Amino acid sequence: MNRAVESEPRASAPVLAAYSYCETVTGQQARNFAYGIRLLPTAKRRAMSALYAFSRRVDDIGDGDLPPDVKQKRLEDTRTVLSRVRDGEVAEDDTDPVAVALSHTARAFPIPLDALDELIDGVLMDVRGQTYATWDELKVYCRCVAGGIGRLSLGIFGSEPGARGAERAPEYADTLGLALQLTNILRDVREDALGGRVYLPADDLAEFGCSAGFDGPRPPEGGDFEGLVRFEVRRARALFAEGYRLLPLLDRRSGACVAAMAGIYRRLLDRIERDPQAVLRGRVSLPGHEKAYVAVRGLSGLDTRHRPRRTVRRHA
Repeated sequence: MNRAVESEPRASAPVLAAYSYCETVTGQQARNFAYGIRLLPTAKRRAMSALYAFSRRVDDIGDGDLPPDVKQKRLEDTRTVLSRVRDGEVAEDDTDPVAVALSHTARAFPIPLDALDELIDGVLMDVRGQTYATWDELKVYCRCVAGGIGRLSLGIFGSEPGARGAERAPEYADTLGLALQLTNILRDVREDALGGRVYLPADDLAEFGCSAGFDGPRPPEGGDFEGLVRFEVRRARALFAEGYRLLPLLDRRSGACVAAMAGIYRRLLDRIERDPQAVLRGRVSLPGHEKAYVAVRGLSGLDTRHRPRRTVRRHA
């Protein structure tokens, strides 16, 4: 994949206004994402904001309080908007700024819009209350809601011309998305349980004696909750190790963006590993100054050159 071209097509005033709206949504609602994309050139930053704003719309439908049948209808309506973007039917004066910005992004960068269909499919799994018996089943969900976003982002970043191994960049982007999503699942274990959702594979829960769930501030009685969390942390680290192979294939600022976002999540994993029960007491997060430090490391290239260890061992 060649480096994405940022200069075509030119953005008119309505398109710039649409991008401004998406950047506002991103700045207000993205906790970790915004730190990374600040490191990008203007055109790429705007495009990433358009992807985020559309994805946020899909997620908000899935996470809202509407009845499941209404959520499904709204998700299919959102898929219709995506079809209009794909077919080039969104005018610059359209009343939906997210559609306008995404349409311009799709003309300016080679993004695989089908990956946003996969995102909608993944959120429909949430609406239907789907659970996952094995890691292989959970990977399907993670690839829908996060791996696809990785491939979309790669369409905006592009890869360095002549970079060795560039043909595997989509695979690495997908794997990095899996790592980010598994980290989200660990961080949000209790919040998801209170909402009636269980994402961790049922066979892992059974192996560690945690099938009773996580709807309280203490782990299931008699289970090895800390062993379960640390096992999933090792699985996420292995995914990060593979996904980090993407970084040398990107230009400096795109690599810095990815390194910053991934670095924030790796530090979340560190905190979760040190105190697994913290995820039952509330959402684990990083302070702003630590996120800024990770962003600086990414821009300096330190995290771009670092690859985490990849080890996953089963509970003995």
